[in-house]
Amino acid sequence: MPLVIWFIVSILSLSGASYEEAATWLASPISSTLMILLVISIFYHAALGLQVVIEDYVHGKAALVFALLFTKFACIALAVASVLSVLKIAIAA
Repeated sequence: MPLVIWFIVSILSLSGASYEEAATWLASPISSTLMILLVISIFYHAALGLQVVIEDYVHGKAALVFALLFTKFACIALAVASVLSVLKIAIAA
């Protein structure tokens, strides 16, 4: 929850900022570290939530295994892509 509050306050403070200002903000070590932690926690939370939904509503064994594996793979891939995007902005700026 503290990361979400930090993110909301940060986004509100950046409203109206240019891309360069936002990139400079994200390039700071504290902002980029907190953003990476937020991304990881959001995708972890999403994977857990989707797992519960899939286990409740998918009844075939093969479909259940496929859906769970696909969901975990998608969450991991999206989390990695998001972290790499933050790192790219942080390193480039």
